[in-house]
Amino acid sequence: MPGEFDLIRRFFSHPGAAPGVVVGIGDDAAVLRVPDGCDLVAAVDTIVESRHFPAGSDPRSIGHRALAVNLSDLAAMGAQPAWATLALTLPSADEAWLEGFAAGLAALARRHGVTLVGGDTTRGPLTVSIQIMGFVPRGGALLRSGARAGDLLAVTGTLGDAGAGLALAQAGGDARAATADAAALELLRRFEYPTPRVEMGLAARGIATAAMDLSDGIAGDLVKFAAASGLAAHVDVDRLPLSAALGSRESAALARDRALCAGDDYELMFAVPAARAAALAAAAAALELRLTVIGSFAPGRDVTWSSNGGAFTPAGGGFDHFA
Repeated sequence: MPGEFDLIRRFFSHPGAAPGVVVGIGDDAAVLRVPDGCDLVAAVDTIVESRHFPAGSDPRSIGHRALAVNLSDLAAMGAQPAWATLALTLPSADEAWLEGFAAGLAALARRHGVTLVGGDTTRGPLTVSIQIMGFVPRGGALLRSGARAGDLLAVTGTLGDAGAGLALAQAGGDARAATADAAALELLRRFEYPTPRVEMGLAARGIATAAMDLSDGIAGDLVKFAAASGLAAHVDVDRLPLSAALGSRESAALARDRALCAGDDYELMFAVPAARAAALAAAAAALELRLTVIGSFAPGRDVTWSSNGGAFTPAGGGFDHFA
């Protein structure tokens, strides 16, 4: 059975120079050089078996998801990803599992120019923590706190797909096979291989006034977004962007609830002045990405919802680990 350092060398060490890496894997810590005139942006997320993904999930998907959820945080800041560190806790040194995990992680890292520069492996329940680092022009980061009264609220992509995909994944192999039509496979893909909107975050700098990624469901995340800007927010629930795949498999009410509360979509929501909304829409269109205005910000503190012209109350407040 390979030891810890053999695992690191075989699966996670990639020789060769990378931009900004003075010292990478192999020393006690990495030494990194941020481009002149830029601020460092850093985030860290952890995913845990049976909490963030079902036991027995495809290791390639786990590697992809572990990096994708972190890239989504940088996307919300308008940051260019550059480097990552990995802390991997494993029940055993399963080489076949590690090959799949490393392949999923590496493929997404290559796509976004991310270099793995260090980390740690240890034994225990399957847990993956990635710290992602990148940069923005000095003072140019998109923040949750930048929204202004009168700004529109817009979201990328479609919402609720990943929640439906998780429900399919949790159904197990036989149930999955029995429901593997094109729509089901698309929903599973949205959960297992989320797409971090890195390019859209970069394009939104200088157009949007604030941004946040949607990881826990808009019913919970919008409350945090509005509070950070010290504003009230209102959403017309009938405008929530839902995919054809979700609509073909679930009732309108359940699809709406997934969009509001399920989480794991890793789309972006933006505050944008009405005068710049067309520019943000054009940036999304250039990336072949859907952008939907679903509400607005106003003076106050409350987050309110409406449907069919009347008041609406979401079925829940979004995902919360300790609720």
